[in-house]
Amino acid sequence: MYRERPALLPGAVVWTRTAEEHDGAVHPVLPDGCMDLLWNDGRLLVAGPDTRAHTPSGAAGLRWAGLRFAPGAAPAFLGVPAHELRDLRADLADLWGEAAARAAAAEVGEADPGSGLEAVALARAARSGPPDPLTAQVVRHLEAGGTVAAAAEAAGLGARQLHRRSLDAFGYGPKTLARILRLQRALALVRRGVPYGEAALLAGCADQAHLAREMRALGGTTLRAYEASAKRETPMPSGSSTTA
Repeated sequence: MYRERPALLPGAVVWTRTAEEHDGAVHPVLPDGCMDLLWNDGRLLVAGPDTRAHTPSGAAGLRWAGLRFAPGAAPAFLGVPAHELRDLRADLADLWGEAAARAAAAEVGEADPGSGLEAVALARAARSGPPDPLTAQVVRHLEAGGTVAAAAEAAGLGARQLHRRSLDAFGYGPKTLARILRLQRALALVRRGVPYGEAALLAGCADQAHLAREMRALGGTTLRAYEASAKRETPMPSGSSTTA
């Protein structure tokens, strides 16, 4: 069973997932522009930004909780540029050191995992400060279907500056982020029953064939297979998998 709620940390989401022992289904995690702080049966992990579908390991534990950061918000919290974690799942101890990770795990263990992760994030955010506000502005433009050029102009950044800051904030360049956000817009429409061709155009693709190519490139599957899976099962949340 999967549940989520808005977190007290601005733009973040707290989620939990509990699998039955007999549940052998493995749901690929599609890129969404986000990064997650994960708890898995007492272990703390970080899910870096994905550029392709990630298939969770069959060795994963049955209980998961996560704090999903808004795009661009996690690096300030973690103290690591996003591109260093691209397409990776890493132990928090590798980023913060054993002592700090143990202390965080102990704090999470004193509460329910979702609330514990939220408490750790709020305390850390108070020390680390807010994420780069310009990257949030870029995300808003791209989520609304704007072009990379328009996003750069609105943020007052040149193309090279935007690319460099995007690597640090999102893990990849702004064009890749735009593609991922566009795919997510299209899939949200598909889940609501909008026909593929209409969903493609509304999301900003040239046509249905364009959306199908993006689905294969970024999601590793077809639109029909994704839609069938979404109808059968609650999708795995972003980043909910074991170390790569």
